[in-house]
Amino acid sequence: MTSQVSSPAEQADGAVVGEQREAAGAKDVRRLDRVIIRFAGDSGDGMQLTGDRFTSETASFGNDLSTLPNFPAEIRAPAGTLPGVSSFQLHFADHDILTPGDAPNVLVAMNPAALKANIGDLPRGAEVIVNTDEFTRRAMQKVGYERSPLEDGSLDGYHVHPVPLTTLTVEALKDFDLTRKEAERSKNMFALGLLSWMYHRPTQGTERFLQSKFAKKPDIAAANIAAFRAGWNFGETTEDFAVSYEVAPAATAFPPGVYRNISGNLALSYGLIAASRQADLPLYLGSYPITPASDILHELSRHKNFGVRTFQAEDEIAGIGAALGAAFGGSLAVTTTSGPGVALKSETIGLAVSLELPLLIVDIQRGGPSTGLPTKTEQADLLQAMFGRNGEAPVPVVAPRTPADCFDAALEAARIALAYRTPVFLLSDGYLANGSEPWRIPELEELPDLRVQFAQGPNHTLDDGTAVFWPYKRDPHTLARPWAVPGTPGLEHRIGGIEKQDGTGNISYDPANHDFMVRTRQAKIDGIDVPDLHVDDPDSARTLVLGWGSTYGPITAAVRRIRKEGGRIAQAHLRHLNPFPRNLGSVLERYDKVVIPEMNLGQLATLIRAKYLVDAHSYNQVNGMPFKAEQLASALKEAIDD
Repeated sequence: MTSQVSSPAEQADGAVVGEQREAAGAKDVRRLDRVIIRFAGDSGDGMQLTGDRFTSETASFGNDLSTLPNFPAEIRAPAGTLPGVSSFQLHFADHDILTPGDAPNVLVAMNPAALKANIGDLPRGAEVIVNTDEFTRRAMQKVGYERSPLEDGSLDGYHVHPVPLTTLTVEALKDFDLTRKEAERSKNMFALGLLSWMYHRPTQGTERFLQSKFAKKPDIAAANIAAFRAGWNFGETTEDFAVSYEVAPAATAFPPGVYRNISGNLALSYGLIAASRQADLPLYLGSYPITPASDILHELSRHKNFGVRTFQAEDEIAGIGAALGAAFGGSLAVTTTSGPGVALKSETIGLAVSLELPLLIVDIQRGGPSTGLPTKTEQADLLQAMFGRNGEAPVPVVAPRTPADCFDAALEAARIALAYRTPVFLLSDGYLANGSEPWRIPELEELPDLRVQFAQGPNHTLDDGTAVFWPYKRDPHTLARPWAVPGTPGLEHRIGGIEKQDGTGNISYDPANHDFMVRTRQAKIDGIDVPDLHVDDPDSARTLVLGWGSTYGPITAAVRRIRKEGGRIAQAHLRHLNPFPRNLGSVLERYDKVVIPEMNLGQLATLIRAKYLVDAHSYNQVNGMPFKAEQLASALKEAIDD
């Protein structure tokens, strides 16, 4: 279900499923079907760590979940200011969910800036936990509060819990040999302990994590654990929190298997490693650090035991140049970047098209143009991936739809690159990269066989009977040229960006040959075998909503809301954007109206209109944040009724 999210304050759609009372005199425990929590504070307050730990414990408990980290681009944004607010939103439930949620039921605000930046997103009746120690006159004036919002009545519509988090943390750590400033840094762990009590989250994993994280500083580890336990005990004993809440595990939401919580970048990293093992090829990453792709470089650098080699280059051009060289040498080659880096890599991508070598270009899209919004999400690189090179240089494009799906998308991108000897774009984005959800760890036999055969000897016979190696003699089914590893006797051939003669690979300026090679490279991409597009249409709808990439969650949630209210709407989601599935045209013809929501100004809609002459309707958003389900549902209802 994805209808209105339930609230601990029992304000939203009767979300409290049941209520039980423990032994006489104990606090009430109320059962909810879902909760949305947002932790917010300065970028130095540890909100991402706090949210990540709460998420990990929630995953181990067995809830379905979806997260939305949101943080400034600056390494250390100005303290106490609105631009410096960092937040982490978590939606967890006892059933299948698809998005981080539209509006938080609970806000933990560590300072006035965090309260002011986030209070507008809360529904009336939501719970607000406020660190009162930070509500000084100077801190409030910095964000434009003339009077304290805790006293002026502006928060009367919410259930406000004023908690002196800083004071309580310092008091809890008074027996430790820490300065006050050092003790104050643990206030996020106090808040985490309080929320862990409030929602019955496990605690052992967090304590083990803290012991491991601060293994070289046992006093700091002990202090953080003490603050965490103090927060739990505060919830248990204070009269301000009279109720705690339970959200049961999502027992029926998942197929049987072993699950773990995973972010998109981590899933993509694991997918690349799995692809290299299934292809029996070493994995080589040539990369330059760039937000939000850097985590892939960091993760892959940890896995030398799987034959992974990572090279942090001095710039984007060097990164892809090294990767293309590794592809020539027989590796599964990858380069990772974001939009500005794609622009710098475009010449070498064109070279990879000309050389017809397998290369994965992983673009974790972010807001642009130029350096734009480094930590915010967007889907605006689709046309760049399709056409952002000189000459006719077609490249397949694959897009994951959820954080966990990044694993499968990496395998699919590798399959295409290896089978068709071509560079492949994998278009993720910041929302998928940093967000997380449960992922079922696949069994080995479920993974595809990606092994390839390198050229071993001559493959062509001349008219005089001489056996020779032609580097551009093609497989008749895939049009892929042979992959010859350097140093193999008899397979010497020319490489470079100047046009090659068909078959021989010799340099050619012949106009007819160039025309043939351009059309052949395009035919190879057009002929890639991709699955037909699946359409979810249980009620023979007249309106189709078509999406790609990370819009899958919000679109699906919106579609479920419409159908629950009796509306009829069909849904389809594209993984393959070049080439399109072969049945896409016939699918589009079946519907009176096609709506395409995108986090850009209509790039997929432009392609659909041009190729299929369909009057696709765009619904666009470019504010650096993912769509909200209710927002999309309203827009789709208007499309249905229009």
